[in-house]
Amino acid sequence: MHWGRAKNVLIYAFLLLNLVLGYQLWMDKQDQASANLDLTSLAESTQRSMDEKQIQVRAQIPAETPALPKINYRLLKPGSKEPVKLAEPVDSRLIFNSKDLVSALEAQIPSIGNYRYDQESSGDSVFVLHPLALEEWPLFNINLELNYSNQKVLSYRLEAIEVVQMDEEKMQQVLPASKALGFLIDKFLPPKTIVTDIELGYYGQVFNSDAQVAAPAWRFTLGNGEKYYVLGSGDVISPDAEKIKE
Repeated sequence: MHWGRAKNVLIYAFLLLNLVLGYQLWMDKQDQASANLDLTSLAESTQRSMDEKQIQVRAQIPAETPALPKINYRLLKPGSKEPVKLAEPVDSRLIFNSKDLVSALEAQIPSIGNYRYDQESSGDSVFVLHPLALEEWPLFNINLELNYSNQKVLSYRLEAIEVVQMDEEKMQQVLPASKALGFLIDKFLPPKTIVTDIELGYYGQVFNSDAQVAAPAWRFTLGNGEKYYVLGSGDVISPDAEKIKE
């Protein structure tokens, strides 16, 4: 009887030890990843602000600065309040293989081939995908939501769009990510913020009109899940905080 109790204590001790070691390994990998990041593209004043405010950047700062136009688009199908049930649920693991996901769902969601999975916006029971502008850049404010449970995608909620106009004569080089990040660090991010992801795409506020406009924007995801968008004009948008900052 005493041996049984001792055995249980040992099992729990080993489980606790594994948890502690696993957490320590995860922290070591995070520290190593942070140490390998190149922050030299940030201005010295911004790096000082990072130190003073104890802000961490755990994402690579993209160097790309492509020339992109603003786009005009219209909503073909606003997102419904209630999700649409799939006639045939599909394996949720397909979300990590876009080709197989399209093959499994295009009969039920014909436009899914133009949407890309967004891990940063997805949650425990919903995968979020965005339509691609110019076949490459995600339109962050338009979503296709795939609801899943027990490893099966069961239903979806879709916002379908159509790009109706692009003015190629007004193509402009996007703001460098380092400058956009520096602007956030210097003026907007609170102390002890952790930046976990940086991605280029499009962002546009949806108005009650037929035509919508979206502009190139850098999206910065924070450790608490909040997202900031920095447009080429320098405007900073934080939908989660319901504020527009200039």
